[in-house]
Amino acid sequence: MKVLILGSKGQLGHCLFDQFSSSEYEPIYLSREEIDITNLDATKLKIADINPSVVINSSAYTNVDKAEDKKQEADLVNHLAVANIANTCKELECWLIHISTDYVFDGAASKPYQENDITNPQSIYGVSKLNGEHAVQSSGCKYLIVRTGWLFSEYGNNFLKTMLKLGSRHNELSLVGDQIGCPTYAQDLAKAVVQMLNYLGDESIVGLYHFSGSKQCSWFEFGNEIFSRARELGFSSPDIIHEITTEDYPTPAKRPAYSVLDNHKSLKVFGIMPSNWSSGISEALAYLCEDNPSDLIINKTQVKLNKTD
Repeated sequence: MKVLILGSKGQLGHCLFDQFSSSEYEPIYLSREEIDITNLDATKLKIADINPSVVINSSAYTNVDKAEDKKQEADLVNHLAVANIANTCKELECWLIHISTDYVFDGAASKPYQENDITNPQSIYGVSKLNGEHAVQSSGCKYLIVRTGWLFSEYGNNFLKTMLKLGSRHNELSLVGDQIGCPTYAQDLAKAVVQMLNYLGDESIVGLYHFSGSKQCSWFEFGNEIFSRARELGFSSPDIIHEITTEDYPTPAKRPAYSVLDNHKSLKVFGIMPSNWSSGISEALAYLCEDNPSDLIINKTQVKLNKTD
């Protein structure tokens, strides 16, 4: 089965490369430099030329705060380009697996969000991702939309790597304690996507699915867990971590106070267990320690990260 991965140099794209390396599928990886999904005509021609059985769209505009000022850019990447990809998949009669976000919800809930719960995004980023979902659904293509949240890994820019950077430079940090979500190890998400491919012979599975971490926490708790594991490996970490409120740390884009996702549907349909993000922290840190010695120098006083991060 020929599988086209868009956004191959992003965080999830790197993890998909790792997970496909031991699979029976025929992956084709295209980065943003190789295919600009905002060039709608060129994208359509490129996908048609490859003629895959499945397209996995891991490309996205993910800068939540910058999107508030870059509304058109966010909409182009997360909505209009997605609509073009979905329509192309419809014409080619191939499947589309599209990655979405927990930020399509407003955060007013008190229990984990299910796939059919009412959406009400509070940010431009969330609106653009929701519009992308609607475009996929209305295209008529065979699709799986996978919502996730708080993605982290050893690759790219994410909360874990930001914490390591800050921990190497500051002895005291403040982290928000009143935003609750479920961290998701991107390798687990990539593994889940590969597992979903086994079920694409059954068109009854078309629809929305949630995949995220197995337990909820705040950013403050997530950060403490990261530093607890990091200290054991010799990473520098702050001596003091303050728990603050969202009001204490205003941002251009509003974040949902509660964005925990219910993973039961993915478990029922695909047999996929939620991400064990605590183990994911250990795996990501081990990779950064052992597999990238030229990019990462670790001792008790300094962490030096790749300048491109």
